[in-house]
Amino acid sequence: HALVDRARRGDAIAFSELVTRHYRRALRVAYGLLKHASDAEDVVQDAFARVHVRLKDFEGTSAFYTWLYRIVVNLCIDTMRRRRREHRVDLENEADRDVLASEEALWPRLDQTHPAENAERRELGRQLQGAFADLPEIHQAVLLLRELEGMSYEEIARTLRIKKGTVMSRLFHARKGMQSKLRALPDLKATSGRSR
Repeated sequence: HALVDRARRGDAIAFSELVTRHYRRALRVAYGLLKHASDAEDVVQDAFARVHVRLKDFEGTSAFYTWLYRIVVNLCIDTMRRRRREHRVDLENEADRDVLASEEALWPRLDQTHPAENAERRELGRQLQGAFADLPEIHQAVLLLRELEGMSYEEIARTLRIKKGTVMSRLFHARKGMQSKLRALPDLKATSGRSR
């Protein structure tokens, strides 16, 4: 908390260090929810701007990163809801770039000597992303924080300001939703019985 305390007292270098330490993980959370690089960057920049303004209000009862993630997740949920209202259509080239970036995030070490397996993995990645995108925003947030960020139930509860039991319930429903979506996919059924 020493770095946070220094930043609260107006130390610009300390605040810059907080941004440096937490920017990439905050961006990963935002991108995991939004699947759009520039929107994720906008959300994270907005989150740090809000942190800078409201840092004096940070009580320190939880870790700094849980407070930051709460802001990031809430801004992401707001963005997702706004997108749904606007029925936003992304530019084709930007969407393609985002798909490539998300595939690289899911499968960072694709073996270029096995293009058929890589194509299968990419297709599985697209199917997983589609199933994830169909979940309610709050289920996406809980699943992302637990499975991709490795946060404990308690950390998620503090981050989202909900009870641990609510986290567990939402996680159960998120996983159940993913399973039902993935079971309905014919391509996944055909490959799921195959051993690797």
